[in-house]
Amino acid sequence: MTSVVKKSNNRKLAILALFTVLVSVGYLVVAVDPKYLSFAMSLRVPRLVVMLVVAFCIGSASIVFQSIINNNIVTPCLLGMNSLYTLIHTAVVFFLGSGSIIATNANLAFVVDLVLMGFAATVLYSYIFKKTRHNVLYVLLVGTILTSFFGSIQSTLTRVMDPNEYDNLLSTLVASFTRVNSGILLVAILLMVAVVIWLRRDLALLDVITLGKAQAINLGVDYDRTIRRLLLGVTLFIAIATAMVGPVSFMGLIVANLARQLFKTYRHTYLITGAGFIGMVILVGGQLIVEHVYTYAVPISVFITVGGGIYFLYLLMRQGKG
Repeated sequence: MTSVVKKSNNRKLAILALFTVLVSVGYLVVAVDPKYLSFAMSLRVPRLVVMLVVAFCIGSASIVFQSIINNNIVTPCLLGMNSLYTLIHTAVVFFLGSGSIIATNANLAFVVDLVLMGFAATVLYSYIFKKTRHNVLYVLLVGTILTSFFGSIQSTLTRVMDPNEYDNLLSTLVASFTRVNSGILLVAILLMVAVVIWLRRDLALLDVITLGKAQAINLGVDYDRTIRRLLLGVTLFIAIATAMVGPVSFMGLIVANLARQLFKTYRHTYLITGAGFIGMVILVGGQLIVEHVYTYAVPISVFITVGGGIYFLYLLMRQGKG
């Protein structure tokens, strides 16, 4: 990387960091009566931290996943974590009822989500990766099939579910940044940091891995082991983000591709950091608009899904022309 490109990318990162600070400060102080500042901060600070954590998890996981698959229009949701999340919550309400302790206790629900999704990520994908002789495309295919499988079971349960229970269930199946449980924040942050520390050496090899399997092996990279660990890290990050706020479809697609278009480099230090900042600006700025312009009438997940779908079509058409 030339010094000119490096300075340009550093400047872009600084601008994104500044935008992140501005929208964060705006979210905290806009329309706040000084008399109730302390009360407002007790509500808004946890929400802000959740959005920052979720944005970093989804952005970094999406960049890593796209580099592993070597395709810029795929997202980690193809691994089935979003569908597994909706299935878990539907099954809890269907079999135990919306008044059960798992459904009403946010801390316990977070632990159950994280344990089940983490178990699926660690055991299932490690086993599949090994059985398919470390073929990433087979893992992606299995993830797509599992997404349809989990979705079919969830749809079947909702069809025979009591309508009142279904109404109670709906609120948990849509990503929300207003119902934040501050008690799980510390656990989520510690888990996120632990995964980053665990994968720090593998993340440093991403620049080489994107050259291709043969080139990476020739350069001394334990390709299969590194890919397996990175894939597990991706699913764990998505599990943390989904367990905190619910499924956020297309978020990863948006932030990862915007980062790749903004930072025209192979260096994942810039791509991961940039994707995290872009995700933070989108989530915090979007939630600011949702709360003060639309007065909570439309959740931010709707805008992300609609915008992500349009952006996905744009990417497909651009690749087709290419």
